Amino acid sequence: MWGNGKNGSGKPVAAITTLIAEGTMIRGDVKFSGGLHLDGTIEGSITAEGSEAVLTLSNKGRVQGKVSASNAVINGQVLGDIVAVERLELAGEARVEGNVYYRVLAMAAGAQVNGKMIYQGEPVRQLAGPEPIPAEA
Repeated sequence: MWGNGKNGSGKPVAAITTLIAEGTMIRGDVKFSGGLHLDGTIEGSITAEGSEAVLTLSNKGRVQGKVSASNAVINGQVLGDIVAVERLELAGEARVEGNVYYRVLAMAAGAQVNGKMIYQGEPVRQLAGPEPIPAEA
């Protein structure tokens, strides 16, 4: 779904390293790094670790809880907030019941969001102040 295998910034995204198959249900929080492809159901939060991590939720997949990832492709159902630090793609069969926090968003026709969509830009940077003048002895 990413098209050219890059995340929009020119950097390649993680390959799928974990698969949760259709018919599998996990009750509890899930943390992962790399790529997670979800065809099953998770009742709990999903947290991706690392800036290259990618969550792919197929049209068969379902999450009941908060999703936090650098990059995510959603084509299934999410009942909870989504926080995508870098890029979020909502495919045509995506159904989200919760707020969506994103930096870069691609949304296909047919995707549905029942909640707020909140842009998360670059973090505010604090400018360094002037160097103090040393006192003369």
